[in-house]
Amino acid sequence: MEAMEDDSLDVNDDHNHNYRASGSSSRVHTYLSSQLSDGRTVPLIVWPPVRRAEPGIHRGTPQPRVCTGEPKLVDSDSDSESEVSESECPAPTAAVKGKFTLDSTSKFLLNAMAVEDYKKNHWPNLEKAIDRLLIQNPTDHISVSYAQIYSYIYKCVCQQHSELLYNDLISKITSHLQHVSTHLQASPQENFIQNFNVALTEFIASLQCIVPVFMYLNKFYVESKLNRDLKEDLMKLFAYHVAEKHVNTLMPLLIEAHSLPFKVQPATMASVVKGLYSLQPEWAQLAPALFSAFIPQINPPAVESLLSDYAAHDQKLQMELSMNGFSRGDQSRKRASDDS
Repeated sequence: MEAMEDDSLDVNDDHNHNYRASGSSSRVHTYLSSQLSDGRTVPLIVWPPVRRAEPGIHRGTPQPRVCTGEPKLVDSDSDSESEVSESECPAPTAAVKGKFTLDSTSKFLLNAMAVEDYKKNHWPNLEKAIDRLLIQNPTDHISVSYAQIYSYIYKCVCQQHSELLYNDLISKITSHLQHVSTHLQASPQENFIQNFNVALTEFIASLQCIVPVFMYLNKFYVESKLNRDLKEDLMKLFAYHVAEKHVNTLMPLLIEAHSLPFKVQPATMASVVKGLYSLQPEWAQLAPALFSAFIPQINPPAVESLLSDYAAHDQKLQMELSMNGFSRGDQSRKRASDDS
């Protein structure tokens, strides 16, 4: 072994070829060479000199590594650097610590959205978009950026504002439905069924746009924490604020329109009756004959003992249709019975 400096230097080699040097000199030793038992000469970089192991510590015991920010020792066998994680590094100095704290605070402020920022920037933009989706006027061609709405909602959910966003959405939809209910209250009786159908159809169409863009809110708050579904919650709002307030006015008008064919368009009748049933199936008990005409399996199953009553009811219905101008059609090609 050669020494590049005049001072004495001891090199200790353990069974893992971990070299430790000691010497009385405080100067840096830049290069050492060691000849192994097999004749190979292995260079060893020592920068700065490694301290001798403290008394009382066995040489074979792994020593804690300290991150000094200086070049690492190179293992003579594997030529691989000893990796040190950030958690093993000591606390930074005052100057470095101040810089680290500033960077962390800046990053936190960039990623975190305060409640005031939500109320001033994000919710007003979402509220305008919801207004456009709820009030759909065919003559107004207003573009809505679904990507931007989706981005706002995603940020709100990620920054733990899900509950606040959900409450604001419910409040907004409730206010809109109360306005719809007031408008229906002033509607004339002859147009009440048509106006109710328009309100229900427009609201369902709006939900087809609102619910998808609020997908993250629905998945990570309504379903996971409330154990409900956003669309069902919004439909219940329509049932409570609109349908329940006008069902007593709407049902007699539907029964009257059903008794007078084509007083109201069949498509409108079917839409309103099916809509009421989807909102509240119990309402079918208010007019079973009306709901059974548009929704199957509303009436109880047929009973054999009542077959004669069913036949009498059908004959009565055919007679009423004939009296209202509905003919039975051409009966000449009807197959004759076996008795004739």
